[in-house]
Amino acid sequence: MSNTREPLFSAKNRRLLTTPLSKENPITIQVLGICSALAVTAKLEPAFVMALSVTAVLAVGNVIISILRKTIAPRIRIIVQLVVIAALVILVDQVLKAFLYDVSKQLSVFVGLIITNCIIMGRFEAFAMTNKPWPSFLDGMGNAAGYGWILIVVAFFRELLGSGTIWGYQVVPDGFYNFGYKDNGLMILPPAALIVVGIIIWVQRNKDKELIEEN
Repeated sequence: MSNTREPLFSAKNRRLLTTPLSKENPITIQVLGICSALAVTAKLEPAFVMALSVTAVLAVGNVIISILRKTIAPRIRIIVQLVVIAALVILVDQVLKAFLYDVSKQLSVFVGLIITNCIIMGRFEAFAMTNKPWPSFLDGMGNAAGYGWILIVVAFFRELLGSGTIWGYQVVPDGFYNFGYKDNGLMILPPAALIVVGIIIWVQRNKDKELIEEN
């Protein structure tokens, strides 16, 4: 019997990190987590913090569920998953209030709503319940990264075009405003997030023809 172990970053494990960035992106391909894309992307800073928060909850939660998977009775698995998510979200919320209070106020109830994020429950059910801790951790990191980069790109363009700022700092010169340039008020409204996400989906699917054929 062979005692060889699969390398930590084997080709299979690397795919767990990379495929959610494009071909299996949770927002643009699986259409999950759209609510937070609408709610927290008017500014770049809260979008970045939300991405980090979801990364912490999903990666750690995947590992916990994977460790417990053989002890969880099927009839209570959803309850256990919700308890794990809720506990991690409370920890993240308290850390934000302690160290990033202003951002925590901007995110308001949306940090708590991570509990209902379909991406997290989906990865618990689809992956962590049937896989070992290390692959589950990589799966959580990969899907969180796929979710996070979409949020950051959407927030970048919404803040730039809607407020003329990046991370709260003005980047559009005053001279532009003196010549009549005006910030696009539509970009700070929730529908703008759908527009930007739609453009990302269009670019992504035109770049990768396989996605068009599969869908």
